Amino acid sequence: MSQDSPLAGRRAFLRSTLLGAAAVGAAAPGLLGQAGCDGPQPRPLAPGAPGVSAGRQVLWRLASSFPRSLDTIFGAAEVLSERVAAMTGGAFQIRVYPAGELVPALQVLDAVQQGTVQIGQSAGYYYIGKNPALAFDTCVPFGMTARQQGAWLWEGGGLELVDAMYADFGVRCLPAGNTGVQMGGWFKRAVPDLQSLQGLKMRIPGIGGRVMAELGVSVQNIAGGDIFPALETGAIDATEWVGPYDDEKLGFYKAANLYYQPGWWEPGPNLSIFVGERAWASLPAEYQQILRTAAFQAGVAMQTRYDQKNPEAFERLLAAGVQVQTFADEILARAREVAFQMYADAAAADPAYRRVYEPWEQARRRHAAWWGQAELAYQRFAFGG
Repeated sequence: MSQDSPLAGRRAFLRSTLLGAAAVGAAAPGLLGQAGCDGPQPRPLAPGAPGVSAGRQVLWRLASSFPRSLDTIFGAAEVLSERVAAMTGGAFQIRVYPAGELVPALQVLDAVQQGTVQIGQSAGYYYIGKNPALAFDTCVPFGMTARQQGAWLWEGGGLELVDAMYADFGVRCLPAGNTGVQMGGWFKRAVPDLQSLQGLKMRIPGIGGRVMAELGVSVQNIAGGDIFPALETGAIDATEWVGPYDDEKLGFYKAANLYYQPGWWEPGPNLSIFVGERAWASLPAEYQQILRTAAFQAGVAMQTRYDQKNPEAFERLLAAGVQVQTFADEILARAREVAFQMYADAAAADPAYRRVYEPWEQARRRHAAWWGQAELAYQRFAFGG
């Protein structure tokens, strides 16, 4: 299976992606059109225009892990589809299906691997049962923020490591969005200390769920569309999801009005587009570049939409009587201790895990040292008053 080369190759890919987009734009002046709220808006090319493979018709199906109601996460897949169609004059069509319509929400990677669909939208940490290090594609507890995660993936060699993992499944991975730092979730009862976590039934996936389990929580992994009924009926006592905008849409505040912060398990979760290797290889080179560019644009759209919509939704939640709580320092300290011990143990036991973890940890430390200076100094003053 052909793979991107190490870091120099990844940077060459980035240059070629940008040059490819520029070439398409040169072939059709004004392709990018006017900038909108989610970035430049492509204008369609006529099939057969220079730089596009003679309007070759391609129809793919995309399975998402997210319901249509979550228009910011799921909407990024729609942005991807729209951009690809626009930049190929409608010749390359991707039909987007929400969670459960083609495959269950947590089986998107399987569906792409098996060829049930050509492409999927999901999160790597949903599949840590297949490879624990896939969590680093998304994020891990006390890890990197959205900008830090993006820097590591695109410029710090992270994507080469991620590519190597997904190659085992015959899948390529394209980073395509981030929610930014998340909230700590909705609780039906207060959790003021470590003891209060004992026996708590909580929906929380990934490594964060494993850490919570070590703290005494009864962890469940429930797809987004099924969380509210479980919270409302008492099947679970708490849930995490994303942040104010999505949480408001899902109605969690109607079933639990204690809103905890911070979401230490997801400080900057990257969402991914999975492409089957065979499907990828079947595309003309121009379509591959267009798909990469569209995934990048979809990612920008997701992040900027959350950044705009979360503050407005947060105001509405406060007006509805939601009570914001902060996790006790003893919870945060113990959770961090457990998390990093898990990483160290996994790295000691598994050389493949160690190949991802060690460079990630070096990058995290560098980012923490720098961001703890200028960024943190500004935020303490500007946001604290």
